[in-house]
Amino acid sequence: MKKLKYLSLSLCLLTGLTACTAQQDSAVQTGAQGTEWRWDKGTIVVETPERPAGQKSVIGLTVPKMEVVRVGFVGLGMRGPGAVERFTHIPGTQIMALCDYEKERAERCQKYLKAASLPKADIYYGEKGYEELCQREDIDLVYIAADWLHHFPIAKYAMEHGKNVAIEVPSAMNLSQCWELVNLSETTRKHCMILENCCYDWFEMNTLNMAQNGVFGEILRAQGAYIHNLDQFWDYYWKNGKDDKLGWRLDYNMRHRGDVYATHGLGPVAQALNIHRGDRMKTLVAMDTKSVVGKALVEERTDSTCSNFRNGDHTTTLIRTENGKVIEIQHDVMTPQPYNRLYQLTGTKGFANKYPVEGYALDASQLSASGVQPKVDDLSAHGFLPADESKALVEKYQHPILKKYGEMAKEVGGHGGMDFIMDSRLVYCLQNGLPLDMDVYDLAEWCCLAELGELSMDNGCAPVAFPDFTRGEWNVVKGYKHAYASPEAEQESMEKAKAFTAKLKEQGAKEWAEEDKSK
Repeated sequence: MKKLKYLSLSLCLLTGLTACTAQQDSAVQTGAQGTEWRWDKGTIVVETPERPAGQKSVIGLTVPKMEVVRVGFVGLGMRGPGAVERFTHIPGTQIMALCDYEKERAERCQKYLKAASLPKADIYYGEKGYEELCQREDIDLVYIAADWLHHFPIAKYAMEHGKNVAIEVPSAMNLSQCWELVNLSETTRKHCMILENCCYDWFEMNTLNMAQNGVFGEILRAQGAYIHNLDQFWDYYWKNGKDDKLGWRLDYNMRHRGDVYATHGLGPVAQALNIHRGDRMKTLVAMDTKSVVGKALVEERTDSTCSNFRNGDHTTTLIRTENGKVIEIQHDVMTPQPYNRLYQLTGTKGFANKYPVEGYALDASQLSASGVQPKVDDLSAHGFLPADESKALVEKYQHPILKKYGEMAKEVGGHGGMDFIMDSRLVYCLQNGLPLDMDVYDLAEWCCLAELGELSMDNGCAPVAFPDFTRGEWNVVKGYKHAYASPEAEQESMEKAKAFTAKLKEQGAKEWAEEDKSK
C-alpha cells in the first residue's frame, strides 16, 4: 500500500510539474524593446504574425520600367554625399532633391551636381524636411543615409507617399520596424532595399558566382563579421546639440545590446546560402564580452561613471538554418583588431576565405572540375591555391556584374568601388523593370539579428527562433540569382538613359554658367 501511495504521489508531482512547465512555456513575456515572446521547450519564440488581408508576397517584386530614375537623397552627413556624387556618374538618373537636418550640409552637395554639369537640386532641411521631399510627385526613389534612428521613420513616410526606398544599413533597428517595412512593401508594392554594399565587393561577388556554379560543393558553414575599430571616428558622428557628448552611434551602442551592425558580415553569406530562396535562418544563440572600451569611451566624454553600457565590446552570434547549415557572425567596433569582415565559406568540395588571408582551397576532384591546372605535384586542399591557380579560378568565374561595372567602379570609387556597383545595379533594375538584388525580406532577416541576439543574451544566451518574414514562402524560389534584362532591352534602356543625361547636362551647364556670370 505504501508503494502505491508513494507512486500515486510521484505521479501527481510529475503531472503538476508538466502542467507548470507547459504554463511557463505559454506565458508571454516582453523583451527590452517591447517585443512579446514566450518559451517553447527551452527556446525563445517570437510569433510570426499572419499576413493582413489584402497583402501579398513581394518575392520577385517589379515596378514599371523607369526611363529616368528621379532620386531624392535624405541624410547628407558621412555616407550621403558620396552617394550623391556616385549618382552623377550613372546615366538615366536625375537628382531632384537634397535633404539634411542641417541646411548647410544639403547645400554643400550641390557642388557634385555642378562638377557633373547637372542642374541644381531642391534643398530641404530641418527635423521634418524629409516629409516635404517625400510629398513630391516627381521623385521615384528616396535614398536614405541618415543616422540609424531615422532610417525607419523616413522610409515609412516615403513608402506611405508612394516612393521606392533604398536604406543604408542597418535599415531597421528592431523587429517591430522590420515587420512594418515588410507590410509596407507588401501593401504599397514598392521596393524597400537595404543598401548592403559588401554584397558587391569583388571577392564576395566572384566567390558567390563560384558557389552558384558548385565549385565548393554544398556549403555547410559560413562566417561573416564587422570588426572595425572606430576609435578615430566616434567624434565624427552627428551630435544633436551642445549637450550631446557621445554622438548618435556611440549612444546607440550604450543603450542597446546585440549585433547592432550585422549586415556587412551577414549579407554576402546569406546570398551564398540562398537564405529565403530555399533555406532560412531558423535559430540563433548570441553571447558577448563585458563592456570595457565602450564604457570607458562614455566616461571620457561625459566625465562621469558609466554603469549602464549595454553592448559588449565583442559580440558573437551562431545561427542554424532550416537545412542544417551554420553561420557565425561577429561584431566588434571597440577593440584594436585589424579591419575584418571574415567572409568565409566552408563547402564539401572547397573553401573560400577573405580576411585576414584571402584565398581558395579545393579538393583534387574539384580542381579538375573547375578547370584549374595545378603546377605542383602535391597541391591539395590542405593549403590555399597558389597565386597563379587562384587567379585562373577567379578569371573563369568573374561575376558578370563585375565585368559590366568593375572598371568604372574603380574610377568612381566608394569603398573601393563596391558602392558604385551597388548603386548602378539598383538603377539598372529600376530602368529595366527587374526585381532588385535585395528585397524587404533580406532587409528584415539581416537586421533582426540585433534584437534577437539581445533576447538571447538577456536570457542567459538561450536559443531564439527566427520569425519567418516571408510567412512560409522562403522555399518558393530555389537559389539566389541576380536578374538581367535581355541584351536588346538592356541596350534600349541604356541608349535612352544616355540620351536623357546628355540633354540634362546641356541644361545644367547653361544654368551653372548663368549663375556664375550673375555672381
